[in-house]
Amino acid sequence: MSSTVPRPETRLDRVGIPHSLRWGFLAVLIFMTGNGVESNFIEPHMVHALGDNTANIVAVIISMYSLAVLIGSYLSGALSDLFGPRRIMLLGFIVWIVFEALFLASLSIASVPLIFITYFLRGFGYPLFAFSFLVWINAVAPYSRNGTAVGWFYVMFTGGLPTLGSLIAVFTIPAFTGGYTGETWSMVLSSFLVLAGFLVAWFGVHEPHGSRRLAPKEDSASKVIFSGVLLTGREPKILMGFLIRLINTAPQYGMFIVLPTVIADQLGWGQSRWLTMTVVVYASNIIVNAVFGYVGDKFGWVRTVRWFGIFGSSLGLLAWWYVPHLVPAGSDWGYYLSLVGGISFGVLLAGFVPMGAIMPAQTPEHKGAAMAMYTTAAGGAAFLGSAVVAIVRPWGGGVGTVWAFVVLYGAAFVMSYFLAVPKNDPDPDLETSPADAT
Repeated sequence: MSSTVPRPETRLDRVGIPHSLRWGFLAVLIFMTGNGVESNFIEPHMVHALGDNTANIVAVIISMYSLAVLIGSYLSGALSDLFGPRRIMLLGFIVWIVFEALFLASLSIASVPLIFITYFLRGFGYPLFAFSFLVWINAVAPYSRNGTAVGWFYVMFTGGLPTLGSLIAVFTIPAFTGGYTGETWSMVLSSFLVLAGFLVAWFGVHEPHGSRRLAPKEDSASKVIFSGVLLTGREPKILMGFLIRLINTAPQYGMFIVLPTVIADQLGWGQSRWLTMTVVVYASNIIVNAVFGYVGDKFGWVRTVRWFGIFGSSLGLLAWWYVPHLVPAGSDWGYYLSLVGGISFGVLLAGFVPMGAIMPAQTPEHKGAAMAMYTTAAGGAAFLGSAVVAIVRPWGGGVGTVWAFVVLYGAAFVMSYFLAVPKNDPDPDLETSPADAT
């Protein structure tokens, strides 16, 4: 009779990174760095390719790309449950690399229909890769360290998009002769980073959960695929969690559209300093992502999200908008103060990290479906962010857009009181919720 001897914990396990998935975390960082190279210049780049009067068309193209990210984010959870995360990560890579090449070709001939189609389809790529790995993490990480593991995932995710991606663009755009040409070749380079990230994951991670079906064997394919939608319809707590996570990073994606022109042109700090600001703001987020995962594990997931993530991020967002407008435009010391305002947003945004543990904890018997809705919301934040800009900016300007996001944070604050977590969560105030009491 044989017995299986448990593998001893490693240092990575103790800090919240499952040892068996260690190379996958690095792969997400590299892949998302490649995906993030274009994040802070893609709108003006497409306008330059199509002509100066095409800003509205480009806004629609970006919004539809964000819609593809939303759909791909849902499918990453559902398909990972059905076929295993490893296969869906492969699919995400193939989609990204093929349609990036076709997108660049479409830009070179300035074809609006082809740009629209290829950029939309490329939007399915990164959520299928990255969020399938998040499903893998939730299948492997122990409950007591789940929040911390999710925090490390977002260290890598945000470390690539937009942080290291923007940092690479700071150097590669001028290295490739600058301007439109430099941006184009920077996007070509990004494809090689995406390839490298995929190879690290494919050859470095062999944990068995990744290659197996995670959903119950008795569930049909259609039941698995639509389980997240059905669960949201019958579980108000999942709906509340979905909406909170949707709102979470929507301002981040909205600011990618609003701030480049404001910081670089209107306030006179230039493209290089805007890209540097992006790097610094989201580097601050990276530093504290794992910290807030640990804070959530120790002091309560929902409490951490409510006060640091929602309330704190709303104040940080206001600081990032108003500080640059209150200091002298183009001044060095004004720029550094503006960085401080942006950093406050980046740091407090990490307070949302425990949402990745809260969602599956709402319905422990349906973790896969709950994670499908979580990944949908994570990807859908890009769509919501761009949609708010498209709707509000034409009449409310940048300031109206920022306050629209603050109002959304206010709604999320109220919804956080409808979340409940198991009684062994460290936050004793959250053993029940208003939704449970009714």
